[in-house]
Amino acid sequence: MLDGYLPAKLSEALDMMAECDCIPFAGGTDLMVQHARGSGVRPCFDKTLLFVSALKELKTFDLMGKTLRIGAAVTLSELLENAATPQIFKEILRQMAAAPTRHMATLAGNICNASPAGDTLPYLYAMDAEVILQSRNETRVLPVADFITAPKRTQRKNDELLTGIRIPAAEFNVESYRKLGQRKGMSLTKASFLGLASTANGRIEDIRIALGSVAPHIVRSRKIESKLTGKNIKDIPGILQELQKDYSALIRPIDDARSTAAYRKQVSLRLIRDFLINCMLKKIP
Repeated sequence: MLDGYLPAKLSEALDMMAECDCIPFAGGTDLMVQHARGSGVRPCFDKTLLFVSALKELKTFDLMGKTLRIGAAVTLSELLENAATPQIFKEILRQMAAAPTRHMATLAGNICNASPAGDTLPYLYAMDAEVILQSRNETRVLPVADFITAPKRTQRKNDELLTGIRIPAAEFNVESYRKLGQRKGMSLTKASFLGLASTANGRIEDIRIALGSVAPHIVRSRKIESKLTGKNIKDIPGILQELQKDYSALIRPIDDARSTAAYRKQVSLRLIRDFLINCMLKKIP
């Protein structure tokens, strides 16, 4: 059993955040691992826990205009089951952990964990998603890419609670997601790739590429994407080598227990190449 506060409404939670140094706790799937002390031993938390998973204000999920709004206590399973969740995002969610974990884990938790290997982050970066941060006296909105400042570090203040995520809607006719791990589920990511493109009349109208677990942060370059936007897809072979060189400078993986830096870099550049070639073919195998 874990000790902490169980507020009845969001305003109570924000008051508690203002008055004491708390750890917000929704699904706890990352927190329980981080504070584990071994099998059968109670986890050790150095701060008071604030249990927020039951707050109805954080369980909202709606499409407002062209923006998907997701409450911080909405679970990954609930995202998977909702018809408004884009199919490519559902594919990412299906490859996260196992069903029991998805029943507890939240999108907000994956963001606040701030790991370069976070499975949802390439999608959130590519879609220019934003987080809503609330304190007792203030509400702030930040792009996810600005909210996460370094591995395991964010801009959340001690008295703030991440209460929601906003994802602008966009349509793409070429989509590709690849997660490389030891197995399909319950596997830490060696490298991940997300490619989204909208093509029409033989030209690239919009393109977004994001990679995870291959640098201290999610790799996405608007500058490189701008080189492709407006291009005739027949011109891609002529600039493919230049594009891979540009991305190679940004991809800075490490060696660890999951994989080698050399493998991560090689496979990432291959996935970028394959995606761009498939933009020409307008299909993803």
